[in-house]
Amino acid sequence: MDAATHGSAPRPLGLLAELTHRCPLACPYCSNPLALEGRTDELDTATWARVFREAAGLGVLQVHLSGGEPAARRDLVEITQAAHDASLYTNLITSAVGVTDKLLGGLSDAGLDHVQISIQDSEAESADHIAGYKGAFKRKQALAAQVTALKIPLTVNAVMHRANIDRIGEMVDLALALGATRVEIAHAQYYGWALKNRGALMPTAEQVARSTVAVEALRAKYHGAIVIDAVVPDYHARYPKACVGGWGRRSLNVTPSGKVLPCHAAETLPGLEFWNVREHSLADIWDNAPSFMAFRGTDWMQEPCRSCARREVDFGGCRCQAFALTGDARATDPVCHLSPHHAHVGELAGVQEDAPYTYRR
Repeated sequence: MDAATHGSAPRPLGLLAELTHRCPLACPYCSNPLALEGRTDELDTATWARVFREAAGLGVLQVHLSGGEPAARRDLVEITQAAHDASLYTNLITSAVGVTDKLLGGLSDAGLDHVQISIQDSEAESADHIAGYKGAFKRKQALAAQVTALKIPLTVNAVMHRANIDRIGEMVDLALALGATRVEIAHAQYYGWALKNRGALMPTAEQVARSTVAVEALRAKYHGAIVIDAVVPDYHARYPKACVGGWGRRSLNVTPSGKVLPCHAAETLPGLEFWNVREHSLADIWDNAPSFMAFRGTDWMQEPCRSCARREVDFGGCRCQAFALTGDARATDPVCHLSPHHAHVGELAGVQEDAPYTYRR
């Protein structure tokens, strides 16, 4: 039976709670939608508390408190407490800008389980330039020290692109120096705002090859000291990733205004209807919302995915990337070497522009 059949959907494990789209940084690879949701449309504290209870009832184990910058919410402590009270593992994803000592102490008291800090580069001047915020790097260092002093586990998230990919070793060294137990080497994803800056962000094939060798050496060097998560950047890969573990299979995303998405970038796809937690329960949305049914399972697939042995490994790859590159959300992700559009990806991977970033302001 196809997983899209009503009643047979797997239960989600993770919830990305986008508390706000407000953010002090202006990163050129921002993955938030082009049209940001405003402060007046944000869900209130009580509604987020209900969402967390419903998520736990649905089987969700962890919630990622994200944004924008979550610290822009004055009720962040109360929101964190509500997630903790719902027995969810809480992970704060933050730029560090705006998280004061007092706020972090309140979050710790509320049961915050984990902190993830984004780091734009290992060098302060370059990091601040990429973030579009002077002094951001110093603030990230200070927050990391406060997090570890409170004995809260820390992850460093390093978004890689042409400007910093040759400093992967330095990024891992920095993560260790900051007291992180895990570092995510996360290559820029080219949709949303990053699509505007693709030529300025795209690494060369030589850089990708060097970084792949470097990551394996770093894993061997620091085995047992820090976990290093890394994948080959999409445009340089042979097979696509199983985006969010497969559409409507493992996770769901709630936007600041309460729309529930199967993946972070799902609103880039035309024709999908997104239900809102203001009108529907999370369980109803997960099981019945048209957007979740659209690409769940394998029945929607075209060739070569439909008859591919990997169809339940990578689930055809990223739907948003497929649409961005082919205009067809049902197409095989062109990253896959079996896609009839794969050659186009190779051409785009070879395009590097010495252009200034278009910052998100």
